[in-house]
Amino acid sequence: MKKPIIGYIYTGQNLTSEEIIALELLKNKNFELIFFNVSKKLKISQIKDKIIKCDLFYNSTGEDYAIEFVKIIEGMGKKVIDSSECYFNNEDKWKFFIKCKEDNISTPKTILLADSTNEIKKQLDEFDQWPVIIKRSIGTMGEYVEKADNIEQVEQIIKKFKKREEKENKRNKTKIKNYNIQPNNKIHLIAQEFIKSPSYRVTIINNKILQTAIKKNKGWKSIGVYGKKFEKFAVDKELKKIVDKIINVTKMNICGIDFLKKGNKWVALEVNSAPAFDFFKDEEKMLVEAALDCVAEQAQQNANEIK
Repeated sequence: MKKPIIGYIYTGQNLTSEEIIALELLKNKNFELIFFNVSKKLKISQIKDKIIKCDLFYNSTGEDYAIEFVKIIEGMGKKVIDSSECYFNNEDKWKFFIKCKEDNISTPKTILLADSTNEIKKQLDEFDQWPVIIKRSIGTMGEYVEKADNIEQVEQIIKKFKKREEKENKRNKTKIKNYNIQPNNKIHLIAQEFIKSPSYRVTIINNKILQTAIKKNKGWKSIGVYGKKFEKFAVDKELKKIVDKIINVTKMNICGIDFLKKGNKWVALEVNSAPAFDFFKDEEKMLVEAALDCVAEQAQQNANEIK
């Protein structure tokens, strides 16, 4: 039986620990890997043959601009774990909030902010949640997440975000210009109630909970890179039910779900594709292997269906 070939999408100047682990695992695995570093200038015309050769792709990076590459290879008829549609429908924090509300999954109180500053003032006056969290609907590593105590601080935060977006758009245009795709610059802002709580990460691969991590920090921001201290925690029956609901709603194969605790109640904050596997170094290999096995299984299924 032919070994499935997996296209491995990653970013960075050099191979990270995840890619190094993946290469080591290949010695005892019944699949092959072809690496695609989307941080570098990739001309589709030059790598077309490599793309066609792959049975399925695995997107291991959380960088937003990598999705442009994912959309291109999907347009060439290739399946990606997880898909660009899955990314946009779930990583978008407003869309995730709406999905949760529709399925009776508890989430922080959230509103979608208007474009006009005057309208935002009215919205926040009616929302009446102070302090309030202002964040972009899409973003990674807590870069566009700030806390405001009053409307003046909200205005400052919005100005700060706009300046940062201008720099980011210039950088991302350079990264994706070879793909002949215009970046989607229209990203909405949301306002969310502030819940004082550590962030509780649950990592799921192939419908199984494989890791938990409490992300703690001395400041208020404990998500993403701001969590400096990590501890494991037990998944109770209530949380397991919520996780199963979210997986059923999002249809994600590999993800990390962040929860907060409001009193004794679990509150779903967001879901992340391409989750970090390095909270606990002694479990990183296990998670990388589980992710690759999940992708390889689907790659083999695709190959059998084509036959």
